[in-house]
Amino acid sequence: MHDGTPFSGLRRRGFLAAVSGATALALTGCSGSGTGTDGAGAGSSTPRRGGRLRAAFAGGGASETLDPHLANLFADVARAKALYDKLADYGADLSAVPRLAEKWQANRALDRWHVTLREATFHDGRPVTARDVLHSYRRIADPDKAFRAKASLEPIDLAASRATGERAITFVLKRPTAEFPNVLAAFGAYIVPEGAADFDRHPIGSGPFRFVSFAPGRTAVYRRNDAYWDGAPHLDELEIVVANEESARINALLGGQVEYAHELDPATARAHEGQGRIEIVRLRGSAMQAFAMKTDRPPFDDERVREAFFLIADRKELVDGALSGAGQIGNDLFGKGYEYYADSLPQRTQDLDRARALLKEAGADTLRVTLDTSDVAAGFTEAAGIFRDQAARAGVTITVKTGSKDSYWSDILDSGTLCCYRSGAMPIEAHISQRLLTDSTTNATHWQHKDFDALYRQAQSTRDKDARADVYRRMQRRLHAEGGFLVWGFADWIIATANGVGGVERTAPANTLDWARFDKVWLA
Repeated sequence: MHDGTPFSGLRRRGFLAAVSGATALALTGCSGSGTGTDGAGAGSSTPRRGGRLRAAFAGGGASETLDPHLANLFADVARAKALYDKLADYGADLSAVPRLAEKWQANRALDRWHVTLREATFHDGRPVTARDVLHSYRRIADPDKAFRAKASLEPIDLAASRATGERAITFVLKRPTAEFPNVLAAFGAYIVPEGAADFDRHPIGSGPFRFVSFAPGRTAVYRRNDAYWDGAPHLDELEIVVANEESARINALLGGQVEYAHELDPATARAHEGQGRIEIVRLRGSAMQAFAMKTDRPPFDDERVREAFFLIADRKELVDGALSGAGQIGNDLFGKGYEYYADSLPQRTQDLDRARALLKEAGADTLRVTLDTSDVAAGFTEAAGIFRDQAARAGVTITVKTGSKDSYWSDILDSGTLCCYRSGAMPIEAHISQRLLTDSTTNATHWQHKDFDALYRQAQSTRDKDARADVYRRMQRRLHAEGGFLVWGFADWIIATANGVGGVERTAPANTLDWARFDKVWLA
């Protein structure tokens, strides 16, 4: 029997010493069902059964928990995906894909959705029922708790929603919601058994792996669930190992102590790509990279200043310098390549003469601004330095202020005027609802316009998909012209595997179903 620790003797102690100490990376943002691809090029194309895969992620220290409704870091999500399921998840294009929900259907008014569950069981043999789903959602919505998916579930009137059968639920909504399947796929909206309580010592889910052991800040071990509704995993066991420093993750992979290393820097990937020792997997365009301008306070309450900043940015220089070229340029909109993305808008390019003219019109031709940044995410400090130099050529003086990794995301939500920002994958609809409505809980740009809110409600109540897409394009045209997000790029999400690891999906952005999906991975 395994004791739940990754290594033994001096080798294990040396590894744990190497990986301890750094603060975890926060997941700021919060895909299609599939069997995965061949993944690592050196791996066998034929799935093989057996073995333990060890995967290294940045973690959250001794405060870590296996409560899936508290998942916030990438390591939390990887652990939650091993143990639990959601009713739906996001496909590679960020559309909702059925998981525990076998199907869904709306009424004509789009304010009632009927969901049928597939036949699935929890790890203790109990069936997954409508009561478990309603219990899970009501737990997430508890006003006294800070569960991540609470805002996403807000459209549901949980008091009025009912189980209409063992595997049937009628969700009553507070308003018409055409994109309701996105709610089912929301980040953190995992289904737990009714009455579940002991999440860290005896967690029970319906996911592909069963719980074996958990040491917060160090390791979690899982064993294959042979009764999994989507087919038993190829692996016998999965181990999620916490390694906060990127150098520790790559060194553990090179040293044979793990077989999967999550989130590498572009420079590290470039140094090892094609060398034959490990396989580099690039999930293209996974993470939005941006500067967020507070639109409710000087100087960015003047849309001329915001437009000037859009025109100051040399996006290619930012991608090449801050991301080492591992990404693609942005156009001041979230979700490039996702469903509803307004790709017909002209690509904005640097125009320093026009930027200077706009600043002069706004009385801001000698503007001084503080740019908040942190080493909380790869490329943040580099992007801040590059943009500071670009702004200087337009007569703007930017002072770069480096904040704490521990509190950066909460600090920049309401304080300051300009900050570095990034987001993982989510539907464009979810990005709008979480960040761009007057009452959005993570509105970092303080974009608050009642007419914009009304357009969102119109989109959500529009049944015809083409007509709905047209409303989203109208909203994006406005954001492109005068919004608060200067989206300069979309970074590749980079992971690495040992040679001989197969089934790692290469097209799924971070936060989607097939990212960090270990039930479809195998060891040659």
